[in-house]
Amino acid sequence: MTQLQEAADVFLAAYPAYALTRLLDDLRARDYRRLDDLGHVYLDYTGGSLYAESQIRAHADLLASHVLGNPHSTNPTSLAATELVERGRAAVLRFFNAPSDEYAAIFTLNATGALKLVGEAYPFDAKCRYVLTFDNHNSVNGIREYARARGATVAYVPLAPPDMRVDESRLLAELDRGGPGLFAYPAQSNFSGVQHPLEWIALAQARGFDVLLDAAAFVPTNRLDLSRVKPDFVSLSFYKMFGYPTGIGCLIGRREALSKLRRPWFAGGTITVASVQGDRYYFAEPPAAFEDGTLNYLGIPAVEIGLRHLERIGMDVIHERVRCLTGWLLDSLTGLRHGNGATLIRAYGPVNTAMRGGTITFNVYDPLGNPIDHRAVEAKANGAGISLRTGCFCNPGGGETALGLSQDELAACFTGAQSRLTIDDFRQCITPKGSGAVRVSLGIVSTFDDVYRFARFGAGWQS
Repeated sequence: MTQLQEAADVFLAAYPAYALTRLLDDLRARDYRRLDDLGHVYLDYTGGSLYAESQIRAHADLLASHVLGNPHSTNPTSLAATELVERGRAAVLRFFNAPSDEYAAIFTLNATGALKLVGEAYPFDAKCRYVLTFDNHNSVNGIREYARARGATVAYVPLAPPDMRVDESRLLAELDRGGPGLFAYPAQSNFSGVQHPLEWIALAQARGFDVLLDAAAFVPTNRLDLSRVKPDFVSLSFYKMFGYPTGIGCLIGRREALSKLRRPWFAGGTITVASVQGDRYYFAEPPAAFEDGTLNYLGIPAVEIGLRHLERIGMDVIHERVRCLTGWLLDSLTGLRHGNGATLIRAYGPVNTAMRGGTITFNVYDPLGNPIDHRAVEAKANGAGISLRTGCFCNPGGGETALGLSQDELAACFTGAQSRLTIDDFRQCITPKGSGAVRVSLGIVSTFDDVYRFARFGAGWQS
């Protein structure tokens, strides 16, 4: 019996539920066989999921059997494209169990585009508050600039290491100050994999806040039911869910909340009437009012195909597979030691599977406790055919908390660098604490072979 087989037997004994996800092994062999044919260990699902060959074939067949024109017309090819776009929109609402009389699905370039729509149009003013957690993607952090420009108060709620969870007492204290305002947080951290409670949605709304839920890292492996939890705005990217198409995301917005937004400009497709001489314009109803210019009408039909792909598998199956593999990999990595007993790997975030997803972020340390540059880890992984990610993953609050960077240390780095600061300048300033970490993430067709190979790669750093 090989070491891999022995490890697999131990794994199955510890995680018997994994056996219920075997259909994903068949799916990988049939629809994602390029992974094994090319020898890839793909561990960057939080960066982007992988597409199935059947998705590409189905989309190609659809395009080959239709003649589709710009939907901003009523000729036969335009109407055919409009029908497919609206089918895609309905499929999104159906997938997330979002009642169409309560929610609208607005197609965007990506999750960032969805967040920008909210930020630029939200009615921030001097009486308004923007509350957000340290743990947020930069596309959520960036909304603070809109808020500040209009005189709103911006308040961050910190994280508590080592689990990287939000201090709920601090959150409640901040929300208890009351709205009106906007509260933004991720359903799942793209840095640590922490899953923040969806119960915060109703809690914040009861205190006068609209809630912006960044679901981009959550929905690829978890079910989000918008008939049960009712955030005002949800942002997501479809390539993170099923790999293809890229360049299409979505803002799912409650119609009542969308009516509060005031767009700072208008564009083709967003209005019913605009006049040059009359100097007036009139916005269309959502979702059209928020979809600038011509939609990616050839790509949107692939969204419905991707959603059907996930539905056929079952989100519960994907979730369970990722949970089991994450638990085993966490145990394996955090158990590694150098010959002198020193810890090899320090993970940021929970080291068990409770309220966390399949994203594991860590740094590697030498026997004396000095961090090994994350770029060196990435270079070695590249040579081993392992795709992972390094840096701070566009989540500076998560990175600052994980690396123990203080406000004073960061202020010292930023002094005198008002207009430009390169990443190399920043790294030099905060040495020796480091400027980033290593992130591996699991997804739809991850297998035990993948995590076993990565655990062996990690063990190769032992001294």
